Amino acid sequence: MSRNPQVKLSFSPGIRVMIPLLYAAWSDRVLTPSEVKTLQEEAAQLNFLTDKDKVQLLQWSNPRRPPARDLFKFWEISCQEAATQLQGDAQNLVSLGLMLAEENTTRPSWLNEQDEKHLQQLEQSLGQLNVATFRNLFLPDTSVVHQEETDKATFSVSELAALLDGDFAATKAQTLTILQDPEFQLRHIPVKEDHREQVLQWCQLLANQGMGALSYPEAQGGKGDMGLYAAVFETLGYHSLSLSIKFGVQFGLWGGSVLNLGTEKHHTKYLRTTGTLELAGCFAMTETGHGSNVRGLETTATYDSTTDELIVHSPREEAGKEYIGNALHSRVASVFAQLIVNGENHGVHAIVVPLRDEQHELLPGIRVMDNGYKLGLNGVDNGRIWFDQIRVPRENLLDRFGKITDEGQYTSPIENPSRRFFTMLGTLVGGRVCVPRAGLSATKKALAIAIRYAAQRRQFAPSAMAAETPILDYPSHQRRLLPLLAKTYALQFGLDHLAHRYLHREEGEMREIETLAAGMKSYATWFTTAAIQECREACGGKGYLAENQFAALKGDTDIFTTFEGDNTVLMQLVAKGLLTDYKQSFHEDGNMAILRMLGQRVNTAFSETNPFAIRNTDEGHLRSTEFQLAAFQFRERRLLFSLAQRLRGHIKEGKSAYEAGLICQTHMLALAEAFVERITLEATAKAVSEAEGTSIYNILRKLRSLYALHTIEKHAAWYLEQDYLAGTKSKAIRKQVDQLCGELRPEAVALVEAFGIPESLIAAPIVMD
Repeated sequence: MSRNPQVKLSFSPGIRVMIPLLYAAWSDRVLTPSEVKTLQEEAAQLNFLTDKDKVQLLQWSNPRRPPARDLFKFWEISCQEAATQLQGDAQNLVSLGLMLAEENTTRPSWLNEQDEKHLQQLEQSLGQLNVATFRNLFLPDTSVVHQEETDKATFSVSELAALLDGDFAATKAQTLTILQDPEFQLRHIPVKEDHREQVLQWCQLLANQGMGALSYPEAQGGKGDMGLYAAVFETLGYHSLSLSIKFGVQFGLWGGSVLNLGTEKHHTKYLRTTGTLELAGCFAMTETGHGSNVRGLETTATYDSTTDELIVHSPREEAGKEYIGNALHSRVASVFAQLIVNGENHGVHAIVVPLRDEQHELLPGIRVMDNGYKLGLNGVDNGRIWFDQIRVPRENLLDRFGKITDEGQYTSPIENPSRRFFTMLGTLVGGRVCVPRAGLSATKKALAIAIRYAAQRRQFAPSAMAAETPILDYPSHQRRLLPLLAKTYALQFGLDHLAHRYLHREEGEMREIETLAAGMKSYATWFTTAAIQECREACGGKGYLAENQFAALKGDTDIFTTFEGDNTVLMQLVAKGLLTDYKQSFHEDGNMAILRMLGQRVNTAFSETNPFAIRNTDEGHLRSTEFQLAAFQFRERRLLFSLAQRLRGHIKEGKSAYEAGLICQTHMLALAEAFVERITLEATAKAVSEAEGTSIYNILRKLRSLYALHTIEKHAAWYLEQDYLAGTKSKAIRKQVDQLCGELRPEAVALVEAFGIPESLIAAPIVMD
């Protein structure tokens, strides 16, 4: 073209014809698996392309290497200018390419009829992929999603969506683009072996996009950013939870154990092939006989100084590794075992143990059993693993926190065995940061289906001649779903707070973050199972059909409450952490701590539990951040103080700390819940405060109030027992919850639209337009 002479100067005519097709494929900065396949297969059949052209096209169709920004901008400008000259039937990508090559749309002499047919097939395939740029060049935007309902919203859906996506919006958008590719089409796969093979293929496609290595160092093909990995993991929760967990086991648990527990030699040896899925691995910690008691694992790794090897062994059947994800697909495992050197047990360490050879045959001494069908997640190949005197080189010990020297001696930078054990486990806390986020994605999907269905499903009418009522207009239905929606938003902000603390942690903060992660994981995943069940019931018999997604959502998320730590056990750890901090405060501050505690109790009695405060039913008071935070903080403080008193009393009576803990176990769980609820509300209040002056400020205030007041209502009996609320105030809170549900009803569909879940991932016929 005369206005773009550099096009002719830079590329051959064959390449110039392909530029609009390449631009369309790369328009969203993601080349999906179907686009890669389409470009490479069709281009291979084009006779007018030279060998040099085909090499160039192969480079430009590598999903891990997007075209440089300058080159992409050059394609864009060229296509836009050419598009303005096309009219009517000529408005297509092939005509654009011909104009770039020959300044007209007539078939040039070097383009035969068969080649033109292949080009048209290529364009048709890209068009079927709903490539955004193809639509934008030639077609007006006619997409309208739930227009009537979203028009009711008083806020900007896109502004709220941007807040939810946060700093990793681009990565989440890229992941969603890939998941909408036809290669990732959701379907019911009843046979577990077929399901597992499909999930493995999906995982490989994500690895091909470079997503498996995001948290690994650049030297091993990654970007060194755990936040990017977590964003992908979270987004996969909108698609297939089996894929999310498979992805997490391969790249997060197996790869993460090498990254966090190993040293440079292990990173160099394993991480690059792990990130590309050339090397499939698993994380072999849990044992049948001990479950959550990691310190009591029975598998041994005994150092043999005569051969400079470690002998990994399962001493009895119950010492077999249990429920190991990726067990049937893996060639290698990070095995957690008691490390014994020169007859001394140095506690649990991780050792890399090969499981299979390159032909995927089990190695001698390795026994693997399929766990079989499960309640859900049947796309994940869980299995049991036993080791019979397996010898591995000494260098296979992941030795960041404990190593065996060339002289055969054990050394560690952390002398205290207990602190060393918890430090090692602390490096793996990323799993507890990520898992509840994927669970919350499943919750969002369930709510999106249930609320959209409730807005369009009509039932019963005031008279025979009147229109039936949308079931979302019924207060009972609002009560079922809208507090769940408010809590979902609150948990988003709570989990964002956890992720920020984890990603930006400083030395000395890890124990506090572990406590927070244990609590948030438990609280959020318990909520996921309860919320999905309520959403299923709210959709009646339609919700029971597998095609409407709740069966998979329920089955696949149920295990979230017991993996990465059983929730009940984790919440006890949270309470113990809070008690430790409480005790340490008294130890360090002495009389000042006692005076501070007494001062807090006096101030609370004056400002919060005086006769006026406990009877204040004013709407402004009940919806104020000050009242809501004070109520949550009071509950946590009172439970902590009373628990400490009870434990002290039992110990004074002669009971051991263990016995006292058992007696007060339910009290500990209540304290842990109060702690997490307070953290969640504080994070939500902070998000609301930072949104002041925007279109989303008022809607966030209502969501915060509904979460806070509904939670106080749930604990009403406790608050009444503590004389924190009078009966009149408790009733007023219940009325406020009802009122807030009514106020949020017109905003409900827009609030779930802000989750940004594409229609192809919603995939529920009951809500399809």
